[in-house]
Amino acid sequence: MEVIVDRRNDSKVAVISSDNLIIDSVNDALDLMVTARYHGCDKMLLRKESITEDFFELRTGLAGEILQKYINYNMIFAIVGDFGGYHSKSLNDFIYECNQGTKVQFKRTEAEALDALHEIVV
Repeated sequence: MEVIVDRRNDSKVAVISSDNLIIDSVNDALDLMVTARYHGCDKMLLRKESITEDFFELRTGLAGEILQKYINYNMIFAIVGDFGGYHSKSLNDFIYECNQGTKVQFKRTEAEALDALHEIVV
């Protein structure tokens, strides 16, 4: 796993990349949050391929558990990828609602995600 800190003015985003699955459980998500904080970041970006597919199956409850932990610990993050392959109305509604707020963003490109994250004041 590689962590690169993207900086704009006073905003810092931990950009997480890996060829392997990073989040397969709530504990993995918490470990990742600690890693981002170690790098001085309250915001992070990761690719959807780094997250288990169970996250995108809302009935598993994994997405809700992870989001609740991140919200409780004030970690703002973006997931980058192509979400068009998911045909679940509930997932698409979930993504839409998240994108209306400031805690979680689902973006198509890293540039879009970084722009959105850097605009959020922690």
